[in-house]
Amino acid sequence: MEKYKIGIIGAGHIAIKMANTLNAMQDAEAYGIAARDIAKAEAFAAAHNVAKAYGSYEALADDPDVDLIYIATPHSLHYAHARMCLERGKAVLCEKAFTANAAEAAELIRLSEQRGVFLAEAIWTRYMPFSRTIAEIVGSGAIGTPNMLTAHLGYPVGTVPRILRPELGGGALLDLGVYTLNFASMCFGADIARIDSACTMSDTGVDLQDSITLRYNDGRMAILQATALCANDRHGAISGDRGYIVVDNINNPLHATLYAPDHTVVRTYDAPAQITGFEYQVQACIDAIRDGRVEPPCMPHAESLRIMRIMDGLRREWGVVFPNDDFRG
Repeated sequence: MEKYKIGIIGAGHIAIKMANTLNAMQDAEAYGIAARDIAKAEAFAAAHNVAKAYGSYEALADDPDVDLIYIATPHSLHYAHARMCLERGKAVLCEKAFTANAAEAAELIRLSEQRGVFLAEAIWTRYMPFSRTIAEIVGSGAIGTPNMLTAHLGYPVGTVPRILRPELGGGALLDLGVYTLNFASMCFGADIARIDSACTMSDTGVDLQDSITLRYNDGRMAILQATALCANDRHGAISGDRGYIVVDNINNPLHATLYAPDHTVVRTYDAPAQITGFEYQVQACIDAIRDGRVEPPCMPHAESLRIMRIMDGLRREWGVVFPNDDFRG
């Protein structure tokens, strides 16, 4: 079967990871890279084995040979770039956080569904087979009745412009906290009764550390922590009345250890070998497009929008405002 030609908008660090992934895949090809500076795009193409370079994002989207466009620009630009692609009939895989706010997400979803053009959020953990394995362990009764979940994610990136600048959709929540929310969603679902939270603010008006507690209608709780000020263990844990599971890294889970109530190890589960972990989201998009879908089954539009609405509510409570905010979504 002919390879899907993938174009990339934005030539930063995460685009390099995607190009390297595509070069090792069977079903996909690193076909195009677009930057605002053609020299930068050409240098990227030469360095990372990408077939074509474009000096504008529009030029890539206008190329009739491009099958899917991966958007790797700052959060605040996702809406404009995804909309531009969808209006040209191009399938889109847009980096997390999906958009800066829920109103933007809702409009992109409306456009995708109205025009029948594929659109997906690139929250890579949602597509990983090992994430499904973890959820299946929780659902199997191996830990009894699950009651408590914790998830931590932190990196010392608090001085990086994309984190500090509101005009780029900065803050720990959209960059890191989104992973903790998705981890909770994959394990505990969406039946949330109440959300309590606190954050540490930067001088620029964005959140740098977040503590979020989700209380579910059945009494379960999820305690989530995200920080851009320091590294932490990145662990996730799901606890029940007959044991608990510890996941080594909620941002790219490779191992999960099942413990008995007395803290002895029952079993360790290992993720399958991967290229980078990005291949699963790309393959899911290809499979969905071949099936005539406008969304991937493992990260449907409604779920992306639900998570964006949770993050809108948290930012509203904290007073974190972006220039392009509209909290009516």
